[in-house]
Amino acid sequence: MGNGKYGQIRHFTDIEAWKIGREIRKEVYTLIKMLPEEEKYNLSSQMRRAAVSITANIAEGYGRYHYQENIQFCRQSRGSMYEIQDHLITCLDENYITKENYDKIYSLIGNAIRTINGYIKLLQRQQQTESKKKIVNGK
Repeated sequence: MGNGKYGQIRHFTDIEAWKIGREIRKEVYTLIKMLPEEEKYNLSSQMRRAAVSITANIAEGYGRYHYQENIQFCRQSRGSMYEIQDHLITCLDENYITKENYDKIYSLIGNAIRTINGYIKLLQRQQQTESKKKIVNGK
């Protein structure tokens, strides 16, 4: 789909935000195992869905091949990142996790948000460049 800050993007797994999202998913799955049983169908389930949504939306957007759709899926992925941050706050408030665990994952998500924002900007620039080429070529 193009060149990113981190090199050629030939597959969604080459997207840096997807790579960080994968790390977030692994961390969230580990954290979920520490939650009490009464959270199994509530907080655990919501956190699992949001964690999976991060990478799944990046992958689905990449597969759409249209800039605007890809950007929209990236925005949904970013929303899931913020959702997990909120769930982390809940886990901390309820003493389900340590401040150290919280800080580690929260920081990773902050990095992922910055990275997905950069990827969205890249897609927007590529879209503008392509639109200008079409205008110049009279299409």
